[in-house]
Amino acid sequence: MAGNKERIEALERLIVKYQASYYNGEAEISDAEFDLLWDELKTLAPKNPVLAKVGADTSDGFPKTKHLIPMGSQEKAANPGEFTIWAEKMLVNRDFGGFIVQYKLDGASLELQYEKGRLTKAVTRGDGTIGDEITANARRMKGVAASLKTAFSGGVRGEVIMTHEVWQKKYQDKANCRNAANGLMRRKDGTGSEDLTLITYDVSAAGNDGFFKNEAEKIAWLKEQGFTATECKEFSDAASIIAYREEVSVKRETLPFDIDGLVVKDKTTDPADLRRARPERQIAFKFELETAFSILREVEWSESGATYTPIGVIDPVRLAGTTVQRANLNNPDMIRAMGLKIGSAVSVVKRGEIIPKIEGLAPEGALPPEPLAEINFPSVCGSCNTPLRDEGTRLLCPNADCPKRLHHRLEKWVSVLDIRELGDKLLRQLFASGRIKNISDLYTLTAEEAAGLERMGEQSAAKVIRHIRTKRELPLQVFIAGLDLEGVGEHIMERAVSAGYNTLENLKTAAPEDLAKIWGIGSITAETIVQGVAALSEEITKILDAGIISITPPPRDEDQPLRGLSFCFTGELRTMKRSAAEEKVKALGASAKSSVGKDLSYLVTNDTESGSAKNTKARNLGIPIIDEDAFIALVEKSAKGGTGTPQGELF
Repeated sequence: MAGNKERIEALERLIVKYQASYYNGEAEISDAEFDLLWDELKTLAPKNPVLAKVGADTSDGFPKTKHLIPMGSQEKAANPGEFTIWAEKMLVNRDFGGFIVQYKLDGASLELQYEKGRLTKAVTRGDGTIGDEITANARRMKGVAASLKTAFSGGVRGEVIMTHEVWQKKYQDKANCRNAANGLMRRKDGTGSEDLTLITYDVSAAGNDGFFKNEAEKIAWLKEQGFTATECKEFSDAASIIAYREEVSVKRETLPFDIDGLVVKDKTTDPADLRRARPERQIAFKFELETAFSILREVEWSESGATYTPIGVIDPVRLAGTTVQRANLNNPDMIRAMGLKIGSAVSVVKRGEIIPKIEGLAPEGALPPEPLAEINFPSVCGSCNTPLRDEGTRLLCPNADCPKRLHHRLEKWVSVLDIRELGDKLLRQLFASGRIKNISDLYTLTAEEAAGLERMGEQSAAKVIRHIRTKRELPLQVFIAGLDLEGVGEHIMERAVSAGYNTLENLKTAAPEDLAKIWGIGSITAETIVQGVAALSEEITKILDAGIISITPPPRDEDQPLRGLSFCFTGELRTMKRSAAEEKVKALGASAKSSVGKDLSYLVTNDTESGSAKNTKARNLGIPIIDEDAFIALVEKSAKGGTGTPQGELF
């Protein structure tokens, strides 16, 4: 968990930094690379406040002006599955009017403000509420109307883009068209603004929410006034939009400007929703971060502990700014499901992984056909010659005494306990010598034995032994995570501990079917925990009998007034980060969940009236929805020894 916390903090810093460079000048990294950071943070901390922030502080040198149309951030769908979930929510709305689909232009947002038909100000996105006024520069851009055909007062929103043709002729020193457009539109002297074009996609009448009946009417009005408006189509179902996305994805390279996906909106205009920081009735349905086609030349099998993971070796391709020659294949079932062979043309994407992933076969005709050959799966363990077991989702060595497996467990234990002086090289020496085979062997190692190893003096050896023998009291979840059971980490064990399996004795007597009932623990993981603890029972006893490592006793019931309750946090909290709120409830015996289910006790949100999916599901299940103030009151009263059901106290 400490590693996750550090990574989340690093991602926060990077995203804020790169957002600033994106909105206030030239982006330092590509969209694909930024999306990798964004998606990783969303995976680790889905409700992190950074994900709700829009833009950055406005740059110095221009007057600051408030927007007429809030420039909030859009929810994002990166694949058809995520998009379908959103679309299904729209389809059940009583006032749903169909889908409007527009190109998601890859440029810089700009709002034009009009009074009685005359342009008064042009404002950049800035922080989503206030931006830089660059009116003089905007007047020189193509597509910006100085006056309208009607005495309209309100805002017109569009995207400032540079065409590929202009970029190729004049600005190839810039990384891409968007970077060039961002830089030119902010020049103090306005030079180069004539090379930019504004394409519009939204409009709002000042003080009159009913001026436009729906989103299609807005586009028609923009065209009537002489603006260039983005491509716009209407659909009635999600499947047609998914197919249209594929069609556009294929032809995007032939467009005169860059797009990076589609914007899908409910055709019915909802002014209140548009004023949200993150509107719920529209979504950015992005293209894959980047897809490349290549030929699978070989499959290598990466060995980690007991598991053999297939890695595809492909012809080199450029992907997200790097040259890629290796891509993850995950497991044997994936190879079989895709019908992969050596010589297959494959689609490769790069998401949050360091190693890109082969997602499937490339479209027919994407690459010239190659001779095909079957992929050979390893049949025996390279370390102990034991026949490997193919379970479909993993290929593994079943030998509990496999040297590779034992060494990996030692590495995991040292990592979890953070025994810094016991580095990889020293651990390998000890393992190769036969002196250290199991975790318990670490606690019988002497300084004299360590001093006899290569490049180890007496002082260094004494320091290593001192760190190994530093007494540690570990929570049960940390202790079990250090045993390197397949797929069983600290987070999984926290769920078991919160469900009452908070002592080693309780865990040893647990039945797999009981553990499998715990939220977030499936039958396979439950079997792994039960069988793993049983198989390592003797080793666990030796570790504890050494008197150096002990397991923290479970907290008393009186110290866990919220035991048995569960909380889910959604949206941004004012007084603390979500992770801090989760730690508060865990310290009082409750569990923190990332989704709403029938066993949830409370949904905590500062937007209790929202029609979000979590709020709607909680209402349908009769789960109390409380705001941050009520949550803090509940926690503080519980921490002070308050009695009675919190729900009864609050509602």
